[in-house]
Amino acid sequence: MKKVLLINTHQRYEGFAEGKLNQTMVDFMKKELEAKGCEVKLTNVEKGYDAVNEVEKHVWADLIITQSPVYWFGNPWIYKKYIDEVFNTGLFQQSLITDDGRTRKDPDKQYGTGGKMQGKKYMLSLTWNAPNEAFGNKDQKMFEGKTVDDLFIANTSVYKFCGADILPSFSCYDVMKDVDVEGDLKRLKKHLDSLFNK
Repeated sequence: MKKVLLINTHQRYEGFAEGKLNQTMVDFMKKELEAKGCEVKLTNVEKGYDAVNEVEKHVWADLIITQSPVYWFGNPWIYKKYIDEVFNTGLFQQSLITDDGRTRKDPDKQYGTGGKMQGKKYMLSLTWNAPNEAFGNKDQKMFEGKTVDDLFIANTSVYKFCGADILPSFSCYDVMKDVDVEGDLKRLKKHLDSLFNK
């Protein structure tokens, strides 16, 4: 995993969500990944992008990481727009995916096997207002035992559908009421180290 695409999906809301933490996470990952000998390309969705160029970045990358705030239990809407535009372009070009994998001639081929991103890896990094204990705990009313990865299956499925392997996600928790940037960066370093030590 020497070529990394880092995508900052933050969407700014004046006086509420300025994007400082997500940018801090992106800057930290870039520095850590470059120290591991990786070449890193950046995309900041809010600053604009060219869909064809983004497809080329995905084709180039060994590892794609999105850094995203969680707004109303999902990514900001500008990231959904980015996904629609970039992956539709990748489908049209036949560069990220050819089709859904099924054929009438071979009924054993499964849905979701038409991707061209095999060998690539995808990781999701998130900032949550929710506390860590809200996840993976059946006694918690909100998510009823679901993990972060369970809740973000719609996001990771895009990459899995195109053939990429999904890595365990990373999350910063309680960022509005009990933020711990230093602690989160230490955990993120360990998380990144674990990906490269396998």
